[in-house]
Amino acid sequence: MASRNDYDESKIKTLSSLEHIRLRTGMYIGRLGTGTNPDDGIYILLKEVVDNAVDEFIMGAGRRIEVRIEGGKVSVRDFGRGIPLGKVVECVSVINTGAKYNDEVFQFSVGLNGVGTKAVNALSSRFRVVSHRSRKYMEAVFKRGRLLSQSEGSTREPDGTLVEFEPDPEIFGDFAFNMEFVEKRFKNYAYLNTGLTLSLNGNDFSSENGLLDLLKDEVGEDTLYEIGWWRGDKIEFAFTHTNNYGEENFSFVNGQYTSDGGTHLSYFREGFLKAVNEYFQASYRGEDVREGIAAAIAVKLQNPLFESQTKNKLGNAEIRPWILHEVKRGVDEFLRRNPQAAKRLQEKIVSNEKLRTELNIVKKEAKEAAKKIELKIPNLKDCKCHLGDGDQGERSMIFLTEGQSAAGSLVSARDVYTQAVFSMRGKPENMYAKKRTAIYKNEELYNMMMALGIENGIEGLRYARIILATDADYDGYHIRNLLLTFFLTYFEELVVQNRVYIFETPLFRVRNKKETRYCYSPKERDEAVKVLGAAAEVTRFKGLGEISPKEFGQFIGPDIRLVPVDVQTLKAVPGVLGFYMGKNTPERRDYIMKNLVNDL
Repeated sequence: MASRNDYDESKIKTLSSLEHIRLRTGMYIGRLGTGTNPDDGIYILLKEVVDNAVDEFIMGAGRRIEVRIEGGKVSVRDFGRGIPLGKVVECVSVINTGAKYNDEVFQFSVGLNGVGTKAVNALSSRFRVVSHRSRKYMEAVFKRGRLLSQSEGSTREPDGTLVEFEPDPEIFGDFAFNMEFVEKRFKNYAYLNTGLTLSLNGNDFSSENGLLDLLKDEVGEDTLYEIGWWRGDKIEFAFTHTNNYGEENFSFVNGQYTSDGGTHLSYFREGFLKAVNEYFQASYRGEDVREGIAAAIAVKLQNPLFESQTKNKLGNAEIRPWILHEVKRGVDEFLRRNPQAAKRLQEKIVSNEKLRTELNIVKKEAKEAAKKIELKIPNLKDCKCHLGDGDQGERSMIFLTEGQSAAGSLVSARDVYTQAVFSMRGKPENMYAKKRTAIYKNEELYNMMMALGIENGIEGLRYARIILATDADYDGYHIRNLLLTFFLTYFEELVVQNRVYIFETPLFRVRNKKETRYCYSPKERDEAVKVLGAAAEVTRFKGLGEISPKEFGQFIGPDIRLVPVDVQTLKAVPGVLGFYMGKNTPERRDYIMKNLVNDL
């Protein structure tokens, strides 16, 4: 055992910026992951490079960006001004080097810290940059952030920058790009930069009407009135109402999607309420005005203050006055020009008031019935840290399981600080097409809402992640679908905010006397049998309760496998829920018969 006296000058280390990025990757790009989550590191690398190309467009240089993704190789070519040739190497490899500190060159940039492209370089097994300027070029090639070669000369290529990179498998493991995630990000780029065309593997993305197009694509025809749209010098927003529950908001800062909102979204909501009350000369409550709203807001700021490197939440407070002014002006002008829309909006607000009154009566009855369990929610094994409790709270999660046996191994193996478990008794009720009051009359669902902290709204959510942990059999899949129906119908915001996940557990265990392997698919099982020999013992896990606590610990640790519940467009949700969870139809019966498969 080392002595305390061994702590001397020789133990102090100074890391280069390159070494620090590779050693403390999470500080620069957030989570790592393998590409199954839209916030995984490989998408952050892509975003950092494309952001630079978009910044060129914002500054009036280049109207097209060409991107190709083939396997793990990424190529991004813009037609902007090109990096000054004498600074190409420094701009992609030396921290805190760049033009984005100069407001004359970049006024509304997302990448303000001089880190983005350097992190991409450091975390790539191969990184190549070529800058074209005034018929000359400079090329530099790197390996894991270290310069291998550079060259310069004449060229006939138009001005701009080409960046090629391959995320390093040493950092990201066996990763793969999910093109649906990439396409959604590119659509957002197009919505936020009218006049820009982004080509992804030959498919073009562009938008003429910005956030108006975004909201049309998201909500489709399911609107109570035509979409309101306002565009100013530093702000753009669009809004409408639907028959859905809750709020659906899409917020952006300098082209960056702020999934956790922030001050710009809060001030938009405040301004919208003030505008509505002033127009109708009323004092409607915010919850009644915003229930069912679908809105998008984008602002441009010279000095945005984000809560983290991944820029998910804005913190600027000084922007309140001008956002309130612009929002009130835009909403008032829309309502005055569209009296029919104003009438439909007021009808929606009045309807929301009536529903809230009815709901409050049901909530009161549910609370009275639940008073005896306020201190101890049945079947909840809580954790010690929750949302709002700093870094530990951001790692908090709750597993929703079926029955006590399934929860047993989880409870024994969990981290009591960040992992909670709520076990349900049997299958929850199918809540498709039922009023919101119905969920408060269902004891099991009400207990679950209490466990999550959302019985009075999603603002009370107690956990960063809600994880559906059902068995890998038909009953388990059915329960999973019932829970998804519940969240997508009444708490869709939690899905949009990437709070809901599906827990992946191994289907098989293959072992011999020397080695044990856990497999998540028949293909992995067959490969394991080949390696461990035909005599290897193969166990099929059909329920979570069959996995011992000792085994379970490794599946809910740092390498936990979670599949995010992702909604590509909100307008698709009603149709999907209606098909799978609504009344039996010939179409659904035909679909089931055509897609029947044998049990694994």
